[in-house]
Amino acid sequence: MSLRHHEIAESSHRILNPFTDEKVHLLGEVCRLRPGQRMLDLACGKGEMLCQWAARHGVSGIGVDISEVFLAAAQSRAQELHVADRVSFVQGDAGAYVAEPAGFDVVSCIGASWIGEGLAGTLELMRPAVREDGLLMLGEPYWIGDPPPEAYEALGMGREDYTSLVGTLDRFTAAGVELVEMVLADGDSWDRYVAAQWWTISHWLDDNPEDPDHAAMREFLDKARRSHLEYQRDYLGWGVFVLRP
Repeated sequence: MSLRHHEIAESSHRILNPFTDEKVHLLGEVCRLRPGQRMLDLACGKGEMLCQWAARHGVSGIGVDISEVFLAAAQSRAQELHVADRVSFVQGDAGAYVAEPAGFDVVSCIGASWIGEGLAGTLELMRPAVREDGLLMLGEPYWIGDPPPEAYEALGMGREDYTSLVGTLDRFTAAGVELVEMVLADGDSWDRYVAAQWWTISHWLDDNPEDPDHAAMREFLDKARRSHLEYQRDYLGWGVFVLRP
């Protein structure tokens, strides 16, 4: 999917991953966030997590994302939650962002480990920005059970791209970080993320029959529905893992 396709599919979303408001709140609680802490959110999307935590926990921080469309929504959300004085957003490649060394209590990358070409590379990008006693948060898929071979093609993923939950633990250990907490998506939160896109795309297709991306969005919708119902919901888990550097 191109960036524009994501912007279309997720135009009605506030949270751009398989999490609900309740899980975002729970994640903030398990991280023991406190007023005055600073956070860096790489590939922040619409900045929902950062804005909510600024309002709820009193943190401040910076969100970085490549999408001007998503960042416009993030700025609007910061105004809506009255936290525009505590959060700021930077447009650009999150994988190339140069952060203040050891300048943040929390550094996160939620569902975008492609910025470092995988789990280990993304953690290496994140590590210099976090304080010695801070936290890293990585949102990452994992395999549930052993998917049939056709699942990998349907989902557009390789067998080795992700691993089981315990295999994910092993990858964290190999990367030199300690897993200390986690909040996992479930079937309902997956549905709220994915199925809500079906609604959005279906109506976009009706409203934009002459758009150059019309055929590509129709193809994506058809494939996304089938792959989620046939494979993704049963075989692909997703969660945010809280780590100590």
